[in-house]
Amino acid sequence: MRPPILAVILLMALLPASGRADTPTVCFTPGQDCTDRVVSEIANAKREILVQAYSFTSVPILAALKAAHGRVVDVQVIVDKSSARQSASGSRYSAATYLTNAGIPVWVDTKVAIAHNKVMVIGGQRVITSSFNFTAAAQNHNAENLLVIKDPVLAAQYRRNWERRQAASTKYVEALPSGPVEGE
Repeated sequence: MRPPILAVILLMALLPASGRADTPTVCFTPGQDCTDRVVSEIANAKREILVQAYSFTSVPILAALKAAHGRVVDVQVIVDKSSARQSASGSRYSAATYLTNAGIPVWVDTKVAIAHNKVMVIGGQRVITSSFNFTAAAQNHNAENLLVIKDPVLAAQYRRNWERRQAASTKYVEALPSGPVEGE
């Protein structure tokens, strides 16, 4: 005897949608705290975070990645060459240096004019992508958008792209001695 079709439909609606994409989380600046949204996603990571960043100066996001690495989350980062050199303010402590000093592997995407990605792939399940650079200016001064998407299929596509960019990138090795940086 076959169950009634309505009962099957209701049962399917109640079962977890494993592997199915959830509704994306959206954040906009000005007005919402997109930095906090990114930090929260990093704080919930258990296994892996793959990052591609164009402009990368957000202290809370950098600190969250360092903390995730300290929890034994596999954090790996690809930055644009602009995030690997001395800042316009004269600080020698770039995002690449900070992350490298924290023990996080960093690569510099030098094969393209601008590595304009703003992406995180978290645990093979979630993708953060947007116009939102990982900067204080994106949070405090710009009109930006941020999407957090739970979709393993999409995450796999972004992971493959991350791997392609990493293969074309140069390992960042310039790290400063531990301790305060001169002038701080």
